[in-house]
Amino acid sequence: MKFRPLPLAGAYLIELEPRRDDRGSFARTFCAREFQVAGLETVYVQTNLSENTREGTIRGMHFQRAPHAEVKLVRCVRGAVFDVIVDLRPGSASEGEWFGARLSQDDGTTMYVPAGFAHGYQALTDGAAVHYMASAYYEPGSEGGCRHDDPALAIEWPLAVSSLSPKDAAWPLLKRV
Repeated sequence: MKFRPLPLAGAYLIELEPRRDDRGSFARTFCAREFQVAGLETVYVQTNLSENTREGTIRGMHFQRAPHAEVKLVRCVRGAVFDVIVDLRPGSASEGEWFGARLSQDDGTTMYVPAGFAHGYQALTDGAAVHYMASAYYEPGSEGGCRHDDPALAIEWPLAVSSLSPKDAAWPLLKRV
C-alpha cells in the first residue's frame, strides 16, 4: 500500500499495489502494522456497505461528534464515486476546506477520513457501491452533518444531483454546525 497525504492534514488516499499474474491480481487492502507505521488508526469496529441505484446520488455530508467521532476507510467496490471530505476540526489549518477524489472499483484506492471530518460522496455510475470501515460504533445521538451544497464549502460535485435523502437535504449550513 502507498499512503498519499492529502492537502487536509491527517487525510490520505491509500493506493493498492496489486501483484498480477495469469490468474488475475492480489492486493492487500488493510494491514494494521503498515497503518501503525504511518501513524494511522488501526482498530475498526464497524463495516458498512452503501449501494446506490442511480448516478448523481449524493450521500452526505456526515460525521459523528465526540466522544463518538470516527475514522473511516472508504473504498468503492462497484462502479465509481466522487468521494468528498471536509475538515471540521476547530483550529485546524484546513478547517472548513474540502477535498474530493474519484474512487472506483478499477483501482481500489481508499480514502482515509480522520475523526473530525465530514464525509460524503456522489455516485458517478448507476449501481455504485461503497464499502467503509469505521473506528467507532454508530451513535444516533452523536450524528451530525452539513449540507452538500453549502455555499461556504462550494464543493464542486461532478454531476447534477439525481437523488438526495430528505435528512441530507436538511443538514445545517456549516456556519451553524
